[in-house]
Amino acid sequence: MDSRITVERARRLKQLHADHKPLVLPTVWDAWSARTAADAGFPALTVGSHPLADSRGAEDHEGQTFEEVLAAVRPIIAAVDVPVSVDLESGYGQEAADLVAGLLEVGGVGLNVEDTVHSEGGRVRSTQEHASYLAGLRAAADDAGIPLWINGRTDLFLHAKDASDVLDEAIERLRAMEQAGADSLYPVGIQDDDLLQAVIGAVAVPVNSTAHPVRHDLERFRRLGVGRITYGPLLQMALTDAMKDMLGRWTS
Repeated sequence: MDSRITVERARRLKQLHADHKPLVLPTVWDAWSARTAADAGFPALTVGSHPLADSRGAEDHEGQTFEEVLAAVRPIIAAVDVPVSVDLESGYGQEAADLVAGLLEVGGVGLNVEDTVHSEGGRVRSTQEHASYLAGLRAAADDAGIPLWINGRTDLFLHAKDASDVLDEAIERLRAMEQAGADSLYPVGIQDDDLLQAVIGAVAVPVNSTAHPVRHDLERFRRLGVGRITYGPLLQMALTDAMKDMLGRWTS
C-alpha cells in the first residue's frame, strides 16, 4: 500500500481514539465482514486472530505463520477505506522491527500484541520482557515514520482462577506497557465493573474491553470509562448462532 495512505490512516486511527469515548472497532476476518462493518458506519476496524483463523480452517494461538497472516490480511485492508488494526497474537516469533515492517507493508496501521507466547508452550512473558517487546514495536514504527497504534494486551486475568488475585500484578504490567509506548491497553478476560474501573483508573491511556455485539450495552462501557471496544471472536460467534437459526428449518 502507498505509504502516504498508510500514514493518513494511522493518523486517522489516532484521532478516532481521541474523538470517540469509547471507539468501537468491530472485529472482522475477511473482505466481506470488513466491507459490511465499514458500510454499517464504523470508522475503523480490527482483524481478530481467532475469527481469522476460523475462517481459514486454521487454529488460533499462532496456528498460522506470520507470512500466512499477512497474506490473509492484505485483501481485507485493501477492501475498505478505513483504518485497520490487526491482532498479531504474541508476534509469531518475529523480531519487533520485522513484525512492524510486515504489517506496514500490507497497510495495517494498528496492532494488538499479547503476552502469552504460543510458540513457546503458552508461557507468559515477564512484565519487563513484554514491555521491552512493545518498546521495540514503538521504536520500529517511529523509525518508519508511521504513528502506528499499539494495543498492549495482558492475559493475566484470563489465566487466573480469580481475576481479583492478580489485579495488582496486572496493573503493574499495564503501566509498564504504557511507559514502553503502548497507545491503549487490553486487560483481556475481565467484565467485572470494579476490576475494569480499577484498571482504567490506574493508567492514562484508553483501556480496551471485549464486548458481545448482542448481549452487551455500549452505554455501560461508556459509563465505566472504557476507551476502546473490540469484539474478539464474539461477532463471528453471534453470526454463527444467527446463521444456524436461519438454516435450521431447512434441515428437516
